[in-house]
Amino acid sequence: MLCKFHYGMIGISAGRKSISSLMRIAFYAPLKSPNHPVPSGDRQMARLLIAALEKAGHSIELASELRSFAATPDDAAREDISASATEEVKRLCSHWAEMARPDLWFSYHPYYKAPDLIGPSIAARVNIPYVTAEASYSQRRNASGWAALQSLVVDAVRQAAVNLCFTERDIRGLAAAIPGAQLERLLPFIDTTPFKASNAERNPGQLVTVAMMRSGDKLESYRVLANALSLITGERWRLTIIGDGPAGPEVRTLFSKFENDRIEWLGEQPPEIVRNVLRRSSVYVWPGIGEAYGIAYMEAQAAGLPVVAQAIAGVPEVVKDGVTGVLTMPGNTKAYADAIAMVLGDEQRRAKMSLAARHFITQERSLEMASNRLDQILQQYLGRQHDD
Repeated sequence: MLCKFHYGMIGISAGRKSISSLMRIAFYAPLKSPNHPVPSGDRQMARLLIAALEKAGHSIELASELRSFAATPDDAAREDISASATEEVKRLCSHWAEMARPDLWFSYHPYYKAPDLIGPSIAARVNIPYVTAEASYSQRRNASGWAALQSLVVDAVRQAAVNLCFTERDIRGLAAAIPGAQLERLLPFIDTTPFKASNAERNPGQLVTVAMMRSGDKLESYRVLANALSLITGERWRLTIIGDGPAGPEVRTLFSKFENDRIEWLGEQPPEIVRNVLRRSSVYVWPGIGEAYGIAYMEAQAAGLPVVAQAIAGVPEVVKDGVTGVLTMPGNTKAYADAIAMVLGDEQRRAKMSLAARHFITQERSLEMASNRLDQILQQYLGRQHDD
């Protein structure tokens, strides 16, 4: 299997850290490689973690691009994935027998549908620490056939020197399933640098959402949004939708009940276009069903947009209800519609939330802050392991 390698190109002359604290890190994302051609929050967070590690002075080697994802526990592809993982372990062990081994294996987002089938074995064989970020465990998944694959996640989390958790929900799930696991919070973050421009020209009635179009939670969120907008009669609004995917036809059908000038379809767009659309909009709307947390929410707030979403899944981790946006109870479409109408109709409150949203993301959820926190955790736990 071919594999791309990405090195941070930071050496002893970097000056920020002592030689002992600089690390060569083998990075792996079993769900989706940072080089994957399809955009998603997982791909973006993988890239952000690499950027945060490099900003802290470490060099990153993308160890493998093997995707361990399968949609069902009995997927026929599982056998091929396992065989490929075995070959990857052999390849990497051979590779590092000839070259300097990394100082650390870093696995991003191992969970029941995409466990890390490579890192735990390699870390044990070459005797390096193993670390996870955004690992998750759900007891209820065991009843639907995922128990064997979840046990692999449990073993990996137990082996890890530290597990970085982005949400309280993940911490609770891991702590309950794996007593004694080393767990630390790393708050969800984005690179705020592209959002520093403040030349926003807001259209008071302009709503915007940025989301992929696929079946399941994404399609259901689009359904809730369309139903909520149909209940808003007192405010003039226009919605721009950025995103595409296999459920595109179904999404368009959901919004076909509105006049053509109400909905603007932009499809998939590069980041700079997305930022420009956010800057000229006034409110970000997305219910957020099943969202782990939602990078798009943070980007919208960094651009100064109040968010109207539901208090569901990991959304409250990135939106401050009543401060940077409004969160309504899931399942109540009327309440969601009323929240959108309220933010649209209250210019003073919208402006206050806009300022609070920008401040929240730039001051509390920036790449710089995440890099410092991430490095602090790694130095703490790896230093402890070294002392032991």
